[in-house]
Amino acid sequence: MHSFFSSPPRPPTHTHTQKNSITMNSEHAPEEDGHESAQIYKALGLIESRRIAEKPPRALSLIVLYLRRSIRKNEKFIQTSSRRRRSATIVTDFHSSAAPSVTVEQYMERIFKYANCSPSCYVVAFLYMDRYLKQVGVRLTSLNVHRLLITAVMLAAKFMDDMCYDNAYYATIGGLSIKEMNGLEMKLLSDLDFRLHVTVETFRRCCFMLDEEASVTGKYGV
Repeated sequence: MHSFFSSPPRPPTHTHTQKNSITMNSEHAPEEDGHESAQIYKALGLIESRRIAEKPPRALSLIVLYLRRSIRKNEKFIQTSSRRRRSATIVTDFHSSAAPSVTVEQYMERIFKYANCSPSCYVVAFLYMDRYLKQVGVRLTSLNVHRLLITAVMLAAKFMDDMCYDNAYYATIGGLSIKEMNGLEMKLLSDLDFRLHVTVETFRRCCFMLDEEASVTGKYGV
């Protein structure tokens, strides 16, 4: 993973795509979602568009918190378990040879700063990551979280938003080469069986889970 904090990426022309109905902008919130769901979406910062939001929505902080917890738990298991399971030792295309010096928080902040995707994309990306980990049977660690995160956000933005940046731009955001970014995109798509649709109910349950995560920690920050 390349060093990328010294030179911010220059946005290229957006790629136009068809927006999918799951995006939680106020005019797209599904009627079947009740008042409680609407409150959760608002609390997580999923109502405003990216152009309006000046700071990362709460959902991003909670996703980072959840990822950090999972990584700590998984790495502790890998280090201490006497019975090595396949999921504890498997290496994928998303693994780095060494953990990047950039923290998950810093990486997410950079993605938010430059990707300009809608807030709901981060929830969908989180769901893609969860699907992938379960499908492949691999544990999330500090070695694979960065590549998996940038790839999942890119796919979510392409699937969700009217406009999104191309692979070359996301490669610059993520500190990857274009060849790496293209390869990771195809790998994630393949392992997800090219099924990128997320139902409104799955999205809603994920948001409630993130909100409960905040309640457990007693705060919305990391």
